[in-house]
Amino acid sequence: MPCATCVRTPSARRGALWALLWLAIVLGAGCERPWNSPYPDAERASDTLYRAFTEPPRHLDPARSYATDEVEFTGQIYEPPLQYHYLKRPYQLEPLAATRLPEPQYLDADGDPLPADTPPEDVATSVYTIEIKPGVRYQPHPAFARGPDGAPRYRDLSPADLEGIASPADFAHQGSRTLRASDYVHQIKRLASPEVNSPILGVMSEHIVGLADLAERLRAARDTLAPGEHLDLTRHDFEGARAVDDRHFEIRVNGVYPQLRYWLAMPFFAPMPPEAIAFYNQDALAAKNIGIDTFPVGTGPYMLTENNPNRRMVLETNPNFHGERYPSEGAPGDREAGLLEDAGRALPFIDRVVFSLEKESIPYWNKFLQGYYDSSGISSDAFGQAIRIDADGEPHLTETMAERGMRLATTVLPAIYYLGFNMNDDVVGGDDDARKLRQAISIAVDYESYVAIFLNGRGLVAQDPLPPGLFGAREGKAGMNPVVYDWVDGERRRKPIEVARELLAEAGYPGGTDEETGRPLLLNLDTPASGPEFKSQMDWMRQQFDKLGIQLVVRATTWSRFQQKTADGNVQMFFGSGWMGDYPDPENFLFLLYGPNSAAENNGQNIANYQDDTFDRLFRRMRDMDNGPERQQLIDRMIDIVQRDAPWVWGMYPRQYGLYQSWLANTKPNAMANNTIKYLDIDPAARAEKRLAWNQPVLWPLAAGAGGLLVLLLPGVWIHRRREHRAVRRPAR
Repeated sequence: MPCATCVRTPSARRGALWALLWLAIVLGAGCERPWNSPYPDAERASDTLYRAFTEPPRHLDPARSYATDEVEFTGQIYEPPLQYHYLKRPYQLEPLAATRLPEPQYLDADGDPLPADTPPEDVATSVYTIEIKPGVRYQPHPAFARGPDGAPRYRDLSPADLEGIASPADFAHQGSRTLRASDYVHQIKRLASPEVNSPILGVMSEHIVGLADLAERLRAARDTLAPGEHLDLTRHDFEGARAVDDRHFEIRVNGVYPQLRYWLAMPFFAPMPPEAIAFYNQDALAAKNIGIDTFPVGTGPYMLTENNPNRRMVLETNPNFHGERYPSEGAPGDREAGLLEDAGRALPFIDRVVFSLEKESIPYWNKFLQGYYDSSGISSDAFGQAIRIDADGEPHLTETMAERGMRLATTVLPAIYYLGFNMNDDVVGGDDDARKLRQAISIAVDYESYVAIFLNGRGLVAQDPLPPGLFGAREGKAGMNPVVYDWVDGERRRKPIEVARELLAEAGYPGGTDEETGRPLLLNLDTPASGPEFKSQMDWMRQQFDKLGIQLVVRATTWSRFQQKTADGNVQMFFGSGWMGDYPDPENFLFLLYGPNSAAENNGQNIANYQDDTFDRLFRRMRDMDNGPERQQLIDRMIDIVQRDAPWVWGMYPRQYGLYQSWLANTKPNAMANNTIKYLDIDPAARAEKRLAWNQPVLWPLAAGAGGLLVLLLPGVWIHRRREHRAVRRPAR
């Protein structure tokens, strides 16, 4: 008799195979969520926004943070006095924590008030008085927790006290308090603290009265502290900032500085409660990397509840948020685009924001296409998949993206990238002949083709230092650079290369040959560019100079070395430099060509080392003026001067492309505002439906494999059954 195991084996195999097939059918038919979802099923119907970050933020301390990837977090948590209107263009300031936009009171040298129309040169001091809104409270935080005696509950913490503590949320007791004007003053003092090392101390010391002196006093005070002690800024007052009462504080600036209002919209000027700094200045917390640089304390709509920079960062709504309303006005076209449908509704709309670390662009893009990110930029690799360019050069979504209901939004950033000349160089710098050489090169370097070839059209060719959208920037024929372009049939047209060759000959280099030496003109271009795309870009750049017969030598280096060389003025020409505006004011771009800001002489941002007496004189007048016709006239004259002198090949203004899923509402790019998450809204049901449709499991390979396995097993099963049959019929001996 055959053994029982042998008899059951074929049946067991058949049973396992049919069970596998049945399981696949059941799972495929009954699954209500994608199999590949990276998020817990409990979040499927939640108001959670999913975004990605590519580099862990270094600083979340608003006095130190100066990077765009960091303000993605700090902008949602902290509330400076002012903010930018979400919808209006050109960019417009409006109150945030303040009750209104502050207007300066001008004082003379004796401290006596002056009329508002006093010429800037007669003003000794400007005083800005900021009133903050009542009832604003900080997020829950252990720094505010008090014991029964009213003293701070969590001081003098030991390592033993912090067992099981990974973040401020882990403390058993949380507290809060009302925002005070003195908290803003405390933050301004922190800009001068040697324990902070704020990147804007230098520029603010030029404007805020007594800030430089405060920095010196704080350095001296730190030297007297015992080991482990920290500065208590509440003991150090200074003239430049003071609290009038709990809801009013003053900032005093030297002379006239209208740009201060733009700074008041940045996290640098957000409130910082002294209790938070005292709490975090404990060695036991520092040892666990729990500090103001990792766990902010703010009054904004969101608070950071999870900080795992190597995996994910999580923001959740601040239960103490004082409230704000969605704008009821916008720019032309916003109503038609549905951007005012939520007018007057309470903010924020989204309860939670999850940022996941994505170091590679391809996985990031694929997850966006699967619906696991709610918005995305467009990398060069994915551009053709997402965007098609029409005959007029305008971008549109591809059919695939449009069928998915995605939306495309583009905006020209307040930024410029350019090729610069070192005006201290003996060949390309200087007046007359050197100016004609620079003009010739400006015509020859065809930035239209550069933008088309290397940027997929994501940029506007620049005519001058001012990006569109800023006061002073001209459009159309009025904004054209007449040195490089002609106006033909209602549009700009780059001058023929023959014009550039004539200028080159007038400069003393006919055909690219030096008339005096008979040698070919050779120019050096320093750049920090690297990677595979670098070679093709530099090949293209050489072709532009070849049009004039100029030999171009590319000197590639590291970014840090490039910065040092441009700072020292040890370059002839440089490529790879750019400027992203801190605020939407022409002063913030024109100062890049202001003589006293020379990099070589004064360690400033004018790395072309350009200097023109008339331009500098007009700049000093323009920077202190409010926007108006007189300021526009001064800007026009300054633009004329630098277009003629051509210290830069003006390059291009970058255009930002953003893709948004159909379930994400109220999306409008704002290059100046950094607190925009509160305006966004999500339809979780529509998102869940799309995710399920876009991530259906492909089961036919499993069924085909199972069928193939069945075909392979059948002959063996048939043979085994025949042997069984024979064994049963054979008589026993």
